[in-house]
Order: sequence, then structure tokens, then C-alpha cells
Amino acid sequence: MTRYKTIFAALLVCVSLAAHGQSSNSSTPASTPSAKAEHKTREQVLLEQLNDKFDKLEDLTEKYQQLEKEVEEIKKQLGIRDAELQQAHSAAAAAQAAAAQAQQPEAAQAQAVTALQSKVDELNAKNVDLTKAVEANQAETKSLENPTTIRFRGIELTPGGFLAGETVNRQRATGGDVNTSFSAIPFSGQTAGVLSEFNASGRQSRISLLAEGKLSSAILRGYFESDFLSAGTTSNDNQSNSYTLRLRQAWAQVETNGGWAFTGGQMWSLATEYKHGLSNNAEAIPLTVDAQYNVGFTWERQYGFRATKRIGDRFWLGGAAEESQILNIGGYNLPTIAYQEAGSAAGLYNPTANYSFNYAPDLIAKVAYEPSFGHFELFGVGRFFRDRVYPNAQATTPSALGAFTSKTQGGGAGANATVSLFDKKLDIGAHILAGNGIGRYSTTSLPDATAHPDGSLELLVGGSTLGKVEWHPTHRLDVYAYYGGEYVKRASYATGLFVTTPGPTQNQPILAGYGAPNDVVSGCYTEVLPVSSSNGGGNVPGTAANCQAQTRNIQEGTFGYWYRFYQGSKGTLQQGIQYSYAERHTWLGIGDTFDGLGGSPKAIDNMWFTSFRYYLPK
Repeated sequence: MTRYKTIFAALLVCVSLAAHGQSSNSSTPASTPSAKAEHKTREQVLLEQLNDKFDKLEDLTEKYQQLEKEVEEIKKQLGIRDAELQQAHSAAAAAQAAAAQAQQPEAAQAQAVTALQSKVDELNAKNVDLTKAVEANQAETKSLENPTTIRFRGIELTPGGFLAGETVNRQRATGGDVNTSFSAIPFSGQTAGVLSEFNASGRQSRISLLAEGKLSSAILRGYFESDFLSAGTTSNDNQSNSYTLRLRQAWAQVETNGGWAFTGGQMWSLATEYKHGLSNNAEAIPLTVDAQYNVGFTWERQYGFRATKRIGDRFWLGGAAEESQILNIGGYNLPTIAYQEAGSAAGLYNPTANYSFNYAPDLIAKVAYEPSFGHFELFGVGRFFRDRVYPNAQATTPSALGAFTSKTQGGGAGANATVSLFDKKLDIGAHILAGNGIGRYSTTSLPDATAHPDGSLELLVGGSTLGKVEWHPTHRLDVYAYYGGEYVKRASYATGLFVTTPGPTQNQPILAGYGAPNDVVSGCYTEVLPVSSSNGGGNVPGTAANCQAQTRNIQEGTFGYWYRFYQGSKGTLQQGIQYSYAERHTWLGIGDTFDGLGGSPKAIDNMWFTSFRYYLPK
């Protein structure tokens, strides 16, 4: 810029000299000093103006140069940005190209993945099938090694049962093994009443076999069960302790898919309580060691033909025709009648046992309801009785003239109820049966009937009841308690005759029937001399004189447990102890007061049972 100022100053001097020469050569008179001063002032002004302009020009030039630098910097930055954009465009293009190239392999890869997944699924399915096959093979191998059933010509055979070693210790002797004859509990003072008894045996050991054949629409089933609680003519406890095999159950059954079941053979009576539905082998049997179970329990094991129908999952209906027997005609001073006879050996009956003249089977009907919390039943029993009456048997000249047959019908109704609590670990139940002529269906076998003076049968009113508590705290332990009672009502009738024999009943009317108030009971607590047994094998307690006491009711309380040491595929090993207290009460008769009982003798018994059993695996 200084260069430009120098140039312009020189130009200005030249211009000033030229102007000065021109003015000196003119005709005008020469300038005066004042004019020269004025002229310098104008030059100076002009010079100053030019200097100002040059200063501004210099500022503009500097700004222009600065602007050029900024423009160059911007261009440089723009170039860098353009390069970056170009690079970005190149990268984008490359990415697009790569993406385009990748799309084709991705589709192929997707197809390959789909095919591979299909193969994997197929392999998984095959693996599941293989696993099932292996498990089935393992189960089959296990079944072959430890079979629960035995295959035989298209049917399945399931053996069962247990081996038992058991004992019983009674305060008063009844002459029984591990089953108690409650009606035979002796009065204290009699020979058997002052002696205890301890018996031990394995006779309750049991064997069973279940056979099942499955059809498309039904199951064919047969069952056999037996133990050794039977005695032959050579059976004894002297040395070999050999006892005969006893038939408990033997029945055949067809059960359809529609819920019908038809069963025929020897089995538990339909009157017995069941745990589930009305299914055979699902009976709710008391857990006692005592093979006679508990007083108040309703049961029979006898021939029957039954039909049952399952309605849904909770209701069952059933009906049965079962074997009939009149146990005994209870009472004293009865007319001459015939209602039973000794068995015929030729007819394969026991000649030392009596069999009644039955003309119709017992009829039983039952309905069962089973909600989630228990099992409930209602049932009825119909019975038919007859006897042959001989009205001239007591005539001066006895004869069978005028004999006739008398018939009568009886029966009763009952209910069973069991409630299961705490996930079925506690079962509380009650049972009742009441009617006339039903003594046979209870444990103590109280009499069914007596006879009127004219010989016709009078069915005795009675019944039984049983309460139970069964606790199953673990799979190894069962604890149980029962209390039951059975009752039979007295029924006596005047014969029109009077006692002529001297004694406490002389001149009193002779009564016939059961539990008559003038039955003599004064000798029930008096011991008498033993007598020879019927087989000549020794002396046995004699029958008490003046003891016509007739049973009114029998009661029993029981407590016990079962503990399983082992329960599994190798079977079950268990042990149990039972305690029972039983009382037998009689109807009031004529006798001396004894221990405040007056003329109503009472017999009691305390009993302890033990059992050690091995069960076949189920």
C-alpha cells in the first residue's frame, strides 16, 4: 500500500509542476506571494484527501485480503467436506452393493435354516419316540424282572396274600384261636371263666389269585382266596398243628365298559361296607388282628349272585341274591319244631354241623354315594324263614299227626358312612343295621328267631352299630379304634302250663320264647365238675346248671396299630398289636343277687393280640 501512495504522490507532484508551468507562460501577470500560499494550501488539502482515500483503500485492501483468506479457508473446508461426502457416498454405495449381494445369501440361508429346523424337529420327534420306546422297554424289562402280574395265554394272573405268625391272650377262655366267639364268653366263676387262654398259630395266613382277561368291551375276572382257619377231624395243636385249607372267596365276574358288573360265587356279602363303589375286593374290613373282626361289624362271606351299575363317577346301585341260613332258634320251653338237620357226608356237607331248610335266598339291595370327602351307603336285607311244626309232639301219645309248615319273612335296613379328612389320613365312620331276623349278619351271631307256643316262628328284633376311627399318619403306620354293640330283643309267650317242679319257679307259668323273665339264672356263676368230651379225648368244663341266661347285648372296644418295617417292590413286612375289651349282658331272669347284678349275669373278657406278617408285593 505504501508503494501505491508513493506512486500517487509522484503523480501529484508532476501534475502540480505542469500546472505551474502553464501559468508562468501566460499573459497574465505573475502571481503574488499570497496566491502562492493559497495554492499550497489547496495542494495540501488535495494531498490530504488523497491520503485519506488511500488509507481507506488500504483498509479495503486489507479486508479484501482477509476475505480472500477466509474464502480460501472456506474453500479448503468445503473441499475437505466434499471429499468426506464423496467418501460417504462411496461407502454408501459399497454398503448398498454389499447389502444387495447379502440379500441373496440371506434368503438362501433362511431356507437352509428352515430346512435345518425341520430336521431338528424331526430328530426331536424321533428322540421323543425313542425315549418312550426306551422307557417302555425299561418298564417291560422291570415288569419281566419284577412282574406284578403273570401272563398266561392272554390273561393276567396276580398272586396275593400273606404269611402270618399270631398270638392271642384272653383273660377268660373261649376255646378259640385268633377269632373270638363273643357269644361264648364265659361268666366268672365257671371253669373257663377263671382260666385264661394263650393260643398261637399261623392259621390266618392267606393265599389268593386274581385272573383277568381284557376284551374290547369288558373285563373278565376271577378271584380265589383261602386261609387255614378251619379244622378237620384230625386237626389239633398237639404236635403237627395241621389244619385244613378253608375257602374264603371264589367268584367269577364280567365288568362292562358301560359300568355294569355281574358277579357270581362265594364273596363278601353286599351288605358289607365298601371303601370304593360296590367293587369286589374293595370291602372296608376292620383292621383288627382278630379274625372275627369287631362287635357291630356287618358281614357275611357266602354264595351270592349280584349285579351292580356305576352311574357316573359318584353313584352305584346293586342288588344280590345270597345264601340263606337260620343260625338258631333261641329260647327255652319251645314246642317241637324242625328247621335244620345235620349235614350229609354223601352230600359233601359236614355231618357235625347243622344246615337249615331254606326255601329262598336272602335278597339285598344297596345304593352307594361317593363324594370327594368320603363314602356313604344305604342298604336293605330281605330274609325268608320256615319250620316244620308238630302240634301233637307233647300229647299223651306223641305223634307227627297234624304236622304243618310255617313260613315268615323278615329283614332290616342299614347305613354305612365314612368321612375322610386331612388328605385321607383320617377316616371317621359309623355303621348301623336294624330289623328283625338279622342276627346272622352281625359278628356275634345272635339268634334270628324264636318260636311261638303254636310253633310258628317269631323273628327277633335287633340290630348292630359300629363306630370307627382309622388314622394313617404315614405310609408305614396305621392306628385304629373301634367301638361296637349288638342287641337282640326278648320275646316270650305264655304256654298255658305251670311249673310243677319244686324250686324257685314252682307254680309259675311256663313261658316259651327268648329271654323270658322266668328263665333260671341262679347257677350262672357256679362252677361245676368237668365232664368227658364227646370224642373221649379228656375232661372239659361241664355245662352250668340253672343257667338259662339269654344274651341281651354284646359290646366291644378295640384299639390297635399296624407298623410296616418295609413296603415296596419286594413285598410288605409289618407288625401289629390289638387290645380289646368285651362285655356280654343277658336278659333278667330268676336268680340270686351276685356282685349287684341280680338276675342279669354279665361276662367280660380282656384280650391281647399280636401279629407279624409278610405280604406279597401288590
